[in-house]
Amino acid sequence: MAYPLRYALADLALALSRAASDPVEVRTTAAGAAADMIGDGAGVQLLRDDGRYEEISYRHLDDEQSEPLARALDRAGQAPEDEYSTALAASRRPIVLAGDSAAGLGGPESSITAAVLCPVIVDNTYAGYLILTRHAPDAFYSTPEVELARDIAGELSLAVSSARAQERLRASEERYRRVLETIPEGVLQLDPNGVANYANEAIGVVLGMPRAELMGVSLRGFLDNVGQKELDRRINECKTGRSTVGATRLMRADGSRRSVRISMMPVQNEHHEFGGVLCMVTDTTDHIDARGLKRQLDHLRRLDSLGHLIGGLSHDFNNLMTVVAGSADMILGHSEEGSPSYQLAKDIMDAVGTGRTLTHQLLAFGRSEGNRPEVIPIPDLLTDVQALFSRTLGERIGLDLAFGPDVWPVKAERGPLEQALVNLAANARDAMLHGGMVRVTATNEVVEPGQLAEGAPTGKLVHLVVTDTGSGMDDEVRKRALEPFFTTRATAAGLGLATTAGIVHNLGGHIELESQPRLGTTVHIYLPAAEQKAGTSGERQQKNAVIGRVLIVEDQPDVAQLVRRLIEPAGYEIAVATDALMAVTQVASGARPDLLITDVVMPTMTGPELAGALRTHQPDLPVLYMSGYTAASLGPQLHLDDNSMLLEKPFTRSTLLGAIRSLCGPQPPVSGK
Repeated sequence: MAYPLRYALADLALALSRAASDPVEVRTTAAGAAADMIGDGAGVQLLRDDGRYEEISYRHLDDEQSEPLARALDRAGQAPEDEYSTALAASRRPIVLAGDSAAGLGGPESSITAAVLCPVIVDNTYAGYLILTRHAPDAFYSTPEVELARDIAGELSLAVSSARAQERLRASEERYRRVLETIPEGVLQLDPNGVANYANEAIGVVLGMPRAELMGVSLRGFLDNVGQKELDRRINECKTGRSTVGATRLMRADGSRRSVRISMMPVQNEHHEFGGVLCMVTDTTDHIDARGLKRQLDHLRRLDSLGHLIGGLSHDFNNLMTVVAGSADMILGHSEEGSPSYQLAKDIMDAVGTGRTLTHQLLAFGRSEGNRPEVIPIPDLLTDVQALFSRTLGERIGLDLAFGPDVWPVKAERGPLEQALVNLAANARDAMLHGGMVRVTATNEVVEPGQLAEGAPTGKLVHLVVTDTGSGMDDEVRKRALEPFFTTRATAAGLGLATTAGIVHNLGGHIELESQPRLGTTVHIYLPAAEQKAGTSGERQQKNAVIGRVLIVEDQPDVAQLVRRLIEPAGYEIAVATDALMAVTQVASGARPDLLITDVVMPTMTGPELAGALRTHQPDLPVLYMSGYTAASLGPQLHLDDNSMLLEKPFTRSTLLGAIRSLCGPQPPVSGK
């Protein structure tokens, strides 16, 4: 009898281990085995996680009695505070009942005459009990039967412990699975050869492939040659038990690239041997782009500040040059031609002319928002920017300008247009680190609809071509070269070509790039030709009135006195004010000048504001503005009507007197002086 019993317990243990994944099946298997091995009925009443009893699993050899007895014995939802539960938890030994004490377990209708309650101890904690019941008169349980019940309760304890451990493991795995699926970082597990055997949803987004398609795919397929060598090195490092962290670039399934940070840690198999690596992949592309954008925006702010600084310095420099030019002009007028003083004064005048051209280019370059388009002859434009081109390109790069005198003019702001051309020169220079050649040509073209790209202008166009012999670009770079902030050089802002394209488009033009690696780049710019009118658009009607009284308002005393010395010999009666408010007071007190010569930018009141104040007393007062800024740089703060004009500094005596005659008519007779 001992061997069949041993076999029965072994079979029970095997059945319980197979049912360990299902707690209900564990209870049912144990109750059925106890009923079969000991006889009559048996049930399992275990505690839930909340400390109360769960539903009983009960089986009787007479199936018709199983359900009624289960209802009578079930204590589901009750706390283990009754005398039997308290005794079982305290003693951890079976309780054997007979007669009235046994009948009290299920009530009179259950007809229980004998019972055994064996505690179920799981992980050294009371977890419920196994109950055996008999219903024949004078029934009882022998000592061997009680010991067998105790053995069955022991096997049940092991099974419940295993079932609960597996349930906790499943819950933990589910919890970690949810974590892996919901975290923003990509998770990729690789075997020792770098082939993926696990991937979460996030890594599928990073690599541009559904996670299911990543299984069995090597990570090497998403890396370039350098990245593949780095992957092998890091896997070998993980084989030694060390974790690694590093940055790389992955190529997505659609061909685009993403910057990522990968943390790799070794994973052991069931034999505690190296089984691969677990990768945590963080997409850092947006963060890197944001840092690059901040750096580029800082560069833009510095450029804007530099533009304002250039404007202010050029204005002050023009004031100084005005004094130099005017003084040299006066020396020239009093010197004998061919004398040393005459030649020195002439050299000074030539140098001032060169300086004037340079400062006006810097002003237009630094402050190009004036919105004052003018008709620009292309030959004049290219001749003027030749010096800027040469300074930009340096000594190692040659410059060839080719254009005819019949090239049509364009209507544009000179400053932005010069800036666009200089940007192209700068890009060409950066592509020719070891020297080369830049060729600039200008021709007339009549473009039919559809001849250029969609949205490009048609009709009479000026075609500007800038060609270099630099390193060139591949198709991928060429297609993005005009995008703002796109650059292939870490130290560049990526704004040169984008700024040029923006200027060209604002002028109603079109820009195209041709380039091949190692063969150089050609930039085509198409600008609408300006309508050419007969005569000079800014020509004024000749004035016949003779003026005599001139009011000079200039906050720089040396410039004010120079203007006085330049025009005084011509016979004008001159009054000078170094403060705009002083000039307003003089006119309000009865002074009536025939002409106002005033600086535009002054501390207390601008030139246009001063002109407006004086014209309340003299509505027809002519105004000659002087400024170290260009007209385009002054922008909306200067409005020129038919009775005013602008004279840009530095100027000479002849230019100043010519402007006065153009604005007001002939000067007074010198005999009056």
